[in-house]
Amino acid sequence: MGAHLVELKSLFIDLLPRLALAAGVFAALWAGAALAGRLAVRAAGAAADRDRAQAIELLGQTLKLALLAFGAVSALGTIGVNVSALVAGLGLTGFALGFALKDALSNLLSGILIVLYRPFHRGDHIQVAGFEGRVVDIDLRYTTLEGEARRVLIPNSMLFTNTVVVVPQETPTA
Repeated sequence: MGAHLVELKSLFIDLLPRLALAAGVFAALWAGAALAGRLAVRAAGAAADRDRAQAIELLGQTLKLALLAFGAVSALGTIGVNVSALVAGLGLTGFALGFALKDALSNLLSGILIVLYRPFHRGDHIQVAGFEGRVVDIDLRYTTLEGEARRVLIPNSMLFTNTVVVVPQETPTA
């Protein structure tokens, strides 16, 4: 029994530098993720409107989660764990989730692009895919049009893939 304890102690002493390095790698990426989250919150607070703030916060949270996942995988690899199966499993899981949520992700990404590029604004009168009305709200999933006694929620992916006509507003002449 004493030989096993000596062998275990020797194994732990050999593993200790890699554990310390792995902890350092994970701590550095954890700090980077926390900094990215704080910067995103600060940038969102400085954004001109709610839509841009939402887009910035979403990008910040995505970056934060990606850094944490990368830190965990890097730390495991530094210790000596074979992470190739883990990375392959994460890739397959990401592919399956992406396929299952493709419509929602398409609307979300289209919403981010609409908010960033601003092809139209709140208050503009637009026509798209047979719908027409005044833009009353733009969020990350839908754009809301108000027309003749009806309110239409158009998925942002439809706005991103179809022709949008911005109808000029008639200005009263004096």
